[in-house]
Amino acid sequence: MDTIEQSSAHIDAEDLVARAAALKPALRDRQRETERNRRVSDETIAEMKAAGLYKVIQPARYGGYEYDLWTFARCAAEIGAGCGSTAWIYATAAQHQWQIGMYDDAAQAEVWGDTPEAISASSYSPGGTAVEVDGGYRITGKWLYCSGVLNADWMILGARIAKDTDSEPHTQGYILVPKSDYSVEDNWDVVGLIGTGSNDVIIEDLFVPSHRMLTLDEALSGNPPGAAVNGNELWRIPFFAAISLCLCAPAMGMAQGALETYVEMIGVRKTRGAALSQPQSMADFPTIQVRVAEAAAAIDAAKMLVRRDCQDIMRIMAEGRELTVRTRPQQGRSQFRREIGPPGGGSIVRKRGRRGIIERQQDPALLARRPQRVEAHQHELGHVFDAVRPGAAWPAVRHGTVLIAHTASPAA
Repeated sequence: MDTIEQSSAHIDAEDLVARAAALKPALRDRQRETERNRRVSDETIAEMKAAGLYKVIQPARYGGYEYDLWTFARCAAEIGAGCGSTAWIYATAAQHQWQIGMYDDAAQAEVWGDTPEAISASSYSPGGTAVEVDGGYRITGKWLYCSGVLNADWMILGARIAKDTDSEPHTQGYILVPKSDYSVEDNWDVVGLIGTGSNDVIIEDLFVPSHRMLTLDEALSGNPPGAAVNGNELWRIPFFAAISLCLCAPAMGMAQGALETYVEMIGVRKTRGAALSQPQSMADFPTIQVRVAEAAAAIDAAKMLVRRDCQDIMRIMAEGRELTVRTRPQQGRSQFRREIGPPGGGSIVRKRGRRGIIERQQDPALLARRPQRVEAHQHELGHVFDAVRPGAAWPAVRHGTVLIAHTASPAA
């Protein structure tokens, strides 16, 4: 098809990040409502769309800005400082705009041709087997943890691919499915990130045309079908080299939000006084000051790691080089941001005292901390595999069982 250039008021990258930051007060005000409803409101999604946030790494052909990965991560972190659940579904949907740009031109036109502001959710673990038929695939399955499905227009779903119903799957990929073609099982009721609405999706014997399948090999190739029409170096980045940004950036923001709300509260709080003392300002306590300093340093360290990785990836792409195992150890080290980030929020929550555990107090620091802790636990096993990879890249240690880094995780 002919190139489509959607009209869009292109804004500066710094202005886009500022727009994300400007939403923080409203997002914090809605945190309790978001948890009660177990989903992000349509109002919040509309505000993020109006701010242009979903365009950050969307193809320019459909009105996107095609900014770099660090701009995307900063936008997601700013949203995370306002509401963890909102940041989770914003970051995944915004990064899906990049992934959809990897698909065949016909698939991109289906998603954005008439609705360039359409967004998607995903479940990458194969929940069904796509059987090859004339012109495409037939698939039945169930997919778990589809974060943001209630706000999405499309789903990206992992699937094993088989030649026929009697054959074992020979590879896997990701199908694009409009919301009219799947049903949602409302079963998301958890202790943190509850506002993500990460319900299950069910499909019964659906035909999916071949252009709406992106195979795993294509996604990892650095030259997916969509690169033929989207010339920006973003679409030369192998899928698993950047996808973790949609998880770590919200976590950074959650920690930052917990710190910001804690500092705001502690600045005006005084002790009640004891038998032999008078009320004192909590901000004057050395233990409080130490915790704030520790949290701020941990958050800054996480941001520096992620920024460096984003900039390294973009530089390698701009230079026309490939992201090899040897050029990717920095990315593996940035996986430690989940270990750096949680203490940043946890250390200050521990200093909230009894008020931090009373539900009716609706403690803002605890609201910010809870989804971050769940995010860290959710990906703890993945962190182990990701942490192994940078060590395996060094010639002196690439022996024996360390090869698990290259075989156990699709991200390798």
